[in-house]
Amino acid sequence: MKPVLLHPSYFGPISQWVTHVNAEKVVFENEDNYQKQTYRNRMYIYDANGKLTLNIPIKHRAALGLSTKGHQKYKDIQIENEFDWQKQHWRAFKASYQTSPFFEFYEDELYPIYHKPFKYLMDLNYKCMEFVADCLQIDFSFEKTDEFIRKPEDKLNYRNLVNAKSNQGFNNTPYTQVFDAKAGFLPNLCILDLIFNEGNAALSYLEEQELKLDLR
Repeated sequence: MKPVLLHPSYFGPISQWVTHVNAEKVVFENEDNYQKQTYRNRMYIYDANGKLTLNIPIKHRAALGLSTKGHQKYKDIQIENEFDWQKQHWRAFKASYQTSPFFEFYEDELYPIYHKPFKYLMDLNYKCMEFVADCLQIDFSFEKTDEFIRKPEDKLNYRNLVNAKSNQGFNNTPYTQVFDAKAGFLPNLCILDLIFNEGNAALSYLEEQELKLDLR
């Protein structure tokens, strides 16, 4: 089976982890240009009012003394830590998942990610995905690309799963969510929603999901 090509993401949506845990080999795209409105710096969680977006602010080209024209490599994107985004995201987790069955079980391991600064977005994202792999108790082994290829023939291209504006037609099986009595089941949220609600059962849940995409 061909390796699966994915983007490093801010923890990543459930669809990405369905792909990850069911792949024989994972390759992360390290050489692409940064794009807005993706899971590179965004996640969706479930709070008391429904679907909540959490964004990581990034430093714009002008702030770095760069031309406002042209593209910036994803791996060169720096986080704007002048905004207290880590405290905001941590408070959102506590408010949304404090009553979930497993938040307290993972809280101590998650805490350091939100209480030390990261300069580069990609470094943070690899750390976040390492945390998820530890929660799922899977081996977080992977390769990285050394050049960008628009249509790779030797890999299954799942890079479009990073698009936060579309669920790519993926609808995962419902599981119990903290506020589902209010607004019903919300599909394909951040992987943390599944982990905080399902705990050790999260891996078997991911293995049972089916993801069918047009990989062209």
